[in-house]
Amino acid sequence: MKDLFINRKYVIMALVVVASLALLIRLFFIQVVDKSYRLSADNNVLRYVTQYPARGLIYDRNGNLMVYNQAAYDLMVVPAQTTKIDTAEFCELLGITNDIFRERIKAAYNYSRRAPSVFLKQLSAETYARFQEKMFLYPGFYVQPRTLRKYTKPVAAHLLGYVSEVEESIIKREPYYKAGDYVGKSGIEESYEKELRGKRGIKIYLVDVYSRIKGSYADGRFDTVAVQGSDIITGIDVDLQEYGENLMRNKTGSIVAIEPKTGEVLALVSTPNYDPGLLVGRIRSENYAKLNADTMLPLFNRALMAFYPPGSTFKPINGLIGLQEKVITTSTQFGCNNGYLFVGCHSHSSPLTLVYAISNSCNSYFCQTFRRVLENPDYPTVSEAFNKWKEYLNEFGFGIKLGTDFVNDLPGYIPSVGYYDKYYGSNKWRALTVISLAIGQGEISTTPLQMANMAAAIANRGYYYSPHVVKTISNSGGINPKFETKHIINIDSANFEQIILGMEEAVNGGAGSTARIAALKDIIVCGKTGTAQNPHGKDHSVFIAFAPKDDPKIAIAVYVENAGFGATYAAPVASLMIEKYLKGKVTNKYQEQRILELNLINR
Repeated sequence: MKDLFINRKYVIMALVVVASLALLIRLFFIQVVDKSYRLSADNNVLRYVTQYPARGLIYDRNGNLMVYNQAAYDLMVVPAQTTKIDTAEFCELLGITNDIFRERIKAAYNYSRRAPSVFLKQLSAETYARFQEKMFLYPGFYVQPRTLRKYTKPVAAHLLGYVSEVEESIIKREPYYKAGDYVGKSGIEESYEKELRGKRGIKIYLVDVYSRIKGSYADGRFDTVAVQGSDIITGIDVDLQEYGENLMRNKTGSIVAIEPKTGEVLALVSTPNYDPGLLVGRIRSENYAKLNADTMLPLFNRALMAFYPPGSTFKPINGLIGLQEKVITTSTQFGCNNGYLFVGCHSHSSPLTLVYAISNSCNSYFCQTFRRVLENPDYPTVSEAFNKWKEYLNEFGFGIKLGTDFVNDLPGYIPSVGYYDKYYGSNKWRALTVISLAIGQGEISTTPLQMANMAAAIANRGYYYSPHVVKTISNSGGINPKFETKHIINIDSANFEQIILGMEEAVNGGAGSTARIAALKDIIVCGKTGTAQNPHGKDHSVFIAFAPKDDPKIAIAVYVENAGFGATYAAPVASLMIEKYLKGKVTNKYQEQRILELNLINR
């Protein structure tokens, strides 16, 4: 028994020795080997300064700088390190009131006594320079360098988007962000946020009791380097964009121009618009509130989000479907006696074949074509024929999202069989019930981007690339492969040639051609006018086009709200844009001056 007791004593002593050795080794490791514990203990004399990377630059397709960065400074505060100061002098240096001072100090204490928080955002370089000279008088305060976006020209606000402080919902969703960070909102800034933002770094400094920096901690071994964001080259032609915005000044509407061979967006104009510089810096919140309250809706991107009936610009699509479904041929003629049944039409020669029905914009021709499409005996019911018609429209990108790199790209609206069944009853509606769809009216709605894409698909004789604004991204493998994928439309290319002849005749033909105002010397423009009905006022002026005919380099859609016929204003705007892009200058100075001086808002 005694031996057992002695053995147990030695076992317990051995365990104590082993445990003591383990603790000693651990303490040695913590205090001597592993510096991170010391780093944590020394937090009260260390300052962690986030190194915000320079946001990526944005260029146009020709290498012209559009968006760059300018230095700004956030004034930070660590409440536990502050002392009694001359608040009057402090406030005078920063241009703030005593009330603001007390409010910000209280907010900082509520956030944390020992952790730094932003006291005053985005000091200008001038204010920073004044404050820096006397910063030693204000322990607990220091400056955090930041950057603000700047613009070489006050254009393309809807395209570029803006940058603002990150919201709590984003912080919860994206662990990368923390309070006080900035994030892209709308446009390119939002779509390509991950590429543009770069990667944060951090510097750790030793500071004295007066919050003055005494040097880097541990010779910078714990510092990390900020990585600059990737630069972006867009497909935008900034000169064309600026020209389009000038043409649309004092008008409501939009312009979308696309390069057919690539799907790159050359210009995207939405008016009324605003100077992107208004949403930068400390004035951003105030200006955003004013813009948001403006009844003209300058923040609303009409090019992507406004739904319009396409009007007569839709007739080429119904012509293509009629040819593909073999319910008409290139020689099919229809007469027109100022309309078809209850759908009116303007006076023109009659009867007409397809080419001249397009150039003269004959409502009767396309009503009869559409009726044949829906009453095609190859389909057992009108509903099945309608579904086939809708399938073609989806292939053109109508009624669906185009898969662009815009965050607010909307699908428009193409009615379904179910929609009409709900209102008229199953199998109780016919082609004449929905005949307004023949001329781009009725329940159909499209966006200007979709109409420009349609013009590009026709220019390409049956395919398109998803419209996209970015051309290349630095330090990456290029753009998303989906933007290099053809969307094939199941319509024979030969059928497109007939439609293109009609669009050529519309611009370059003789009497009766509806778009002769858009004709250009030495450039064959193919186009189609439209007048989109507007239940809230005067009709919208619409025009789609592409040029040159045999080697298309630009496809365009123009909407001018409450402006009447397509040939009145939309067609000349498109013509000026086409010539500006293809020639670099405009020869029809009279037409240019007429459009520039036109004011459709204050009339």
